[in-house]
Amino acid sequence: MNAPPLSDGGPRRFGWPQRVFSQVLLMQLAIITGVTVLVTGLFLAPLSAQLDEEAMRRALAIAQSTAAQPGIAEDLRTTEPSALGPVQSAAERIRRSTGAEYVVVMDRRGVRWSHPEADRIGEVVSTDPGDALRGREVMEIDSGTLGRSARGKVPLRDTAGSSEVVGAVSVGIEYDSVRARLLGAIPGLLAYAGTALAVGALAAYLISRRLQRQTHDLGFSDISALLTEREAMLHSIREGVVALDGTGRIRLLNDEAQRLLGLGPEAAGRPLEDVLGPGRTVDVLAGRVVGDDLLAVQGSRVLLANRMETDDDGAVVTLRDRTELEHLGRELDSTTGLIDALRAQDHEHANRLHTLLGLLELEMHEDAMEFVTEVVGVHRATAEQVTEKVRDPLLAALLVGKATVAAERGVSLRLAPGTLLPDRVVDPRGLVTVVGNLVDNATDAAAGSGDARIEVGLRAEGRTVELRVRDSGPGIAPEQHASIFTEGWSTKDLPAHGKRGLGLPLVRRLAERQGGSVTVSAADGGGAVFTVVLPEALGAAGPTTPHPATTGENR
Repeated sequence: MNAPPLSDGGPRRFGWPQRVFSQVLLMQLAIITGVTVLVTGLFLAPLSAQLDEEAMRRALAIAQSTAAQPGIAEDLRTTEPSALGPVQSAAERIRRSTGAEYVVVMDRRGVRWSHPEADRIGEVVSTDPGDALRGREVMEIDSGTLGRSARGKVPLRDTAGSSEVVGAVSVGIEYDSVRARLLGAIPGLLAYAGTALAVGALAAYLISRRLQRQTHDLGFSDISALLTEREAMLHSIREGVVALDGTGRIRLLNDEAQRLLGLGPEAAGRPLEDVLGPGRTVDVLAGRVVGDDLLAVQGSRVLLANRMETDDDGAVVTLRDRTELEHLGRELDSTTGLIDALRAQDHEHANRLHTLLGLLELEMHEDAMEFVTEVVGVHRATAEQVTEKVRDPLLAALLVGKATVAAERGVSLRLAPGTLLPDRVVDPRGLVTVVGNLVDNATDAAAGSGDARIEVGLRAEGRTVELRVRDSGPGIAPEQHASIFTEGWSTKDLPAHGKRGLGLPLVRRLAERQGGSVTVSAADGGGAVFTVVLPEALGAAGPTTPHPATTGENR
């Protein structure tokens, strides 16, 4: 679907852009700018505190070094405060060599013995020296006679190691120099921040351009409308749609796909093998089987699948329900065969009528009666034999009909000795499908062979039914015993509806659905034997009632 065209008419109004590309770019630029400003501010705040701490520690270290100078404490006791005194000389020498703003030595009264401005010597200091005179070291930012400075104050002791405090040393670092260092660091920091902002803006632009290509320059409202339309379309079409990602996980299933595959919405996000189990259906959906209009059997459904790869290594698979069409195709095959059989039966019936007419014209009335009795009795005997041993009416009717069709193709269908099936079948239609498919395959295999025959055996043991269908055909090679139950595999020519290889897979699925199994083996004397075991095919035994075939009813 193409993006809706932009309107060229009317006045252009400024506001929040509609395109995903523009909105994402603006949001990314806003976020990058905000983060850059925030990080710069968070960096400057501790930088200022760090510079203050560094200046105070420097002042404290100079004060400690000054207090440790030999002779300072002695000169403080033995001389008077003077601009030419030894204390002033030593303090000024230290101030000039360290770059401090001032180095002030004071006695216990707080009187200055040194100061950068000599006329202030002999005056009391402007800030409280109490903590230093009490023996504690002090670091602070404070204002004095020389302005605001970073200060360090230490006690001045009589001698090294002595506990007697005779004065204090106060050293100040000009605060303007600390602020100048901070301001000097700002241009470099802003340059780094600007570079980071430019790189982030370029990356945001490139990402947004990629997003623009991926979204086909649509707006958020367009994408929302497309998603709404997609959901409505997916859940309204009568074809199943399964979307897969590159790892084989299910992205989405529409309602029809859930129905055809027997899954629920919770299957989304899970691997195919976990929700469907191994088999041809998973191989077709996963792309391990390549081709168009691939057949797969899921449960009792025959599906037609087509797969289309997507650009992200995923795929979209469409599923069509071919079950009804397949049934119609099989009915067409059966009808065609029945028409051929009826045509042959018409010839045989005409021959019988001609024979009967000849007997009557020759006035051989008794022979004519015996001939009619024999013809009618054979078919009636076959029907009665089936209904005596197979008590389920649907299955009995199927076998009678199949026997007639097989006979027209020159194949004899008979029940195996010991056959007996009570009228307690839980799923008659499922069992009819199993028997019908196996008998049809056996008829096709046996037709044209010498002494063509089919033997159907049905035995019940508790609730378990065992079905055996044996034919006199060419048999199945041992290496093909596993392949014949694969969807699409067949040794026959294509029928009118264009597909084969579905009957035996359906038989296997129906058997497995009831917890049973189907196997094939070679028959003695040639041919094949299919054995189906259905553990829960019969319902619980109830009161025994006479069957019409054994009571003489309907005769």
